[in-house]
Amino acid sequence: MTAFRKLFGMFAMCAIGVLVNAQDRPPKPEIRPPNQDESKVPPYSVPDCLVGKDGRKITKAEEWPGQQKYLIDLLATHEYGYLPKGAVDLTTETIEEGLMADGKTIRRQLRMTLSRTLPNGSKPQIKIDLILFLPKNATKPVPCFVGLNFRGNHAMSDDPKILLPATWVPEDSKTKTTDGNKANEAGRNQAAHRWPITEITDRGYGVASAYYGDIDPDFDDGFQNGVHPLFPEHAPDEAHPDRWGSIAAWAWGLQRIADVLQKQKEVRPDGLLVVGHSRLGKAALWAGATDSRFRIVYSNNSGCGGAALSKRVFGESVARINTSFPHWFCRNFRQYNDKEGNLPVEQNMLIASIAPRPVYIASATEDLWADPVGEYLSGWYATETYRLLGLEGLPSQEMPAPEKSVGGSIGFHLRVGKHDILLYDWQKYMDFADRHLK
Repeated sequence: MTAFRKLFGMFAMCAIGVLVNAQDRPPKPEIRPPNQDESKVPPYSVPDCLVGKDGRKITKAEEWPGQQKYLIDLLATHEYGYLPKGAVDLTTETIEEGLMADGKTIRRQLRMTLSRTLPNGSKPQIKIDLILFLPKNATKPVPCFVGLNFRGNHAMSDDPKILLPATWVPEDSKTKTTDGNKANEAGRNQAAHRWPITEITDRGYGVASAYYGDIDPDFDDGFQNGVHPLFPEHAPDEAHPDRWGSIAAWAWGLQRIADVLQKQKEVRPDGLLVVGHSRLGKAALWAGATDSRFRIVYSNNSGCGGAALSKRVFGESVARINTSFPHWFCRNFRQYNDKEGNLPVEQNMLIASIAPRPVYIASATEDLWADPVGEYLSGWYATETYRLLGLEGLPSQEMPAPEKSVGGSIGFHLRVGKHDILLYDWQKYMDFADRHLK
């Protein structure tokens, strides 16, 4: 009975984001069982990233900017939703700074306040706590990895001076919450294996992160929390099915973090490297596609709606992700539930839209839910775009053996193991940055 209670409790906590306001939604549709058998992948075709709206294929590099905009517009319309165009007031305050226990990494905690005056005179605001780690002995501005975290900045390290998030956090075994979606000390250091800070700063890179729930809490409340109240005129609804969801909101938040980092004198302004794992890998890809200030873009096990081809219908499907997480994508994406063949977009278009900037895709051997083959193929089918621009993409349509990094301006590796981001991944990411930043 005790084991049953624990199992039930874990299920309930993981499902909290899906169950919020469930009484206001119609019953969930039936979803076909997930496919993890390569022999059952349906026949599919991948859109050509170089074919424009008029059906003509571009053949010259100087035609790429217009085609790039076309791809981003298609992806915004059918999958991610358009970002709001209004500006916000952004102020930043340094609230703490010190030296990490390694004696060679500076820790700086900044509080970002975003506000906007609305036509009715109200001025909503949100606060994002940004943490920045910098190599102490750097003699010039350093490139900086920029990525959101899942559990709060305090989960990145055992450093007791790192602040706990004040916003909603999910209740689960990783956050160690005990008092209703509030972070506490027990959650400190729980995700440190995902953020090898000393190893990164030793290589001459900075690391900047913020808790993704500060930008938009990860549950479906009809877009009433997070950054969405800053733009009430841009609220997603049935009449506007191409407006942003949470993936786009997290991408927008990464862009505001870039605003702040470009003003930090220790950070190289043209050296922002956006990285994300899982759903935050989806956000990193969309942030990179829509903001050229991110010099290199990294996708770690981003799966469906990230790097994996949707039309393979392998692992997590469009129907399953839209049903489990109805707040992530724009409403238009739902019309392709169990109808991936009708999609006018595909994830190779997302990878291609980042060109000519480098992009790195990583997956893991045991992460079939994220479809490692589909993640690799999205890079392969984007390779033609990079070649048009005189750049090297992936070398072959065949995915490389595990733990072998391949590619030029599109990079890829398949790590042995499960759905996670580990030191091995970071080492390959830094190697890739070493090559391209030179």
